[in-house]
Amino acid sequence: MAYKLKIEQLESIQDVLAQELVEAGTHLVILIDMAGNIIATVDDGECEYDVYSLAALAAGNFGAVSQMATLLNEDTFSVLFHKGNKEHMHFSKVKDDFILVNVFGNDTSLGFLRLRVAEVIEKLEEIL
Repeated sequence: MAYKLKIEQLESIQDVLAQELVEAGTHLVILIDMAGNIIATVDDGECEYDVYSLAALAAGNFGAVSQMATLLNEDTFSVLFHKGNKEHMHFSKVKDDFILVNVFGNDTSLGFLRLRVAEVIEKLEEIL
């Protein structure tokens, strides 16, 4: 399903991502579609990551894992997590058409982030 988002929706999405995730300690948040196109991105002002490459690779990663779910007779794996030494990535599906990507460090707990992400997804689904 193709979404045509209004400016007001995009601004609301940016506000939710900034207030609920970046202010809570996430370094970078990207909302992308399943093809890796960036819908919204917010960071803590210190990130120097190539968000376009991250978005494209995140979509590919999510697509590959979705195919693995199919092989295991699952509809989908709606949440993915990659742990690094300093930075970690958390992916969550939003509706059927979007992926919320969070990059965060050791100072933010995964459990706390997952709770925040669940709340954010509800808000994003209302906006979308």
